[in-house]
Amino acid sequence: MVRPYTQVTDGSVIIRTFSDASDAEELSWHRDEHDREVTVLSCDGWKFQYDNGLPIDMNAGDTVQIPRDSWHRIIKGTGDLVVKIRERSDI
Repeated sequence: MVRPYTQVTDGSVIIRTFSDASDAEELSWHRDEHDREVTVLSCDGWKFQYDNGLPIDMNAGDTVQIPRDSWHRIIKGTGDLVVKIRERSDI
């Protein structure tokens, strides 16, 4: 499966980049196996959305808590989206 991002892992931290060239259709609703804390490092117009919620603007410095097994997605903006992800398997 081709993923709509590239990533670098450093210990328990993942730096993930979603390219401006990504196809918006690739950014599908999904669930994660672990709780995640996502910190926005760089963003221009991208949004985050929980299932049954309205899209939320993402800005550099914002942190989003994503409980495991919760449906969510990102909505494409302009430029690249770069986030730092910490997975929490022990919560």
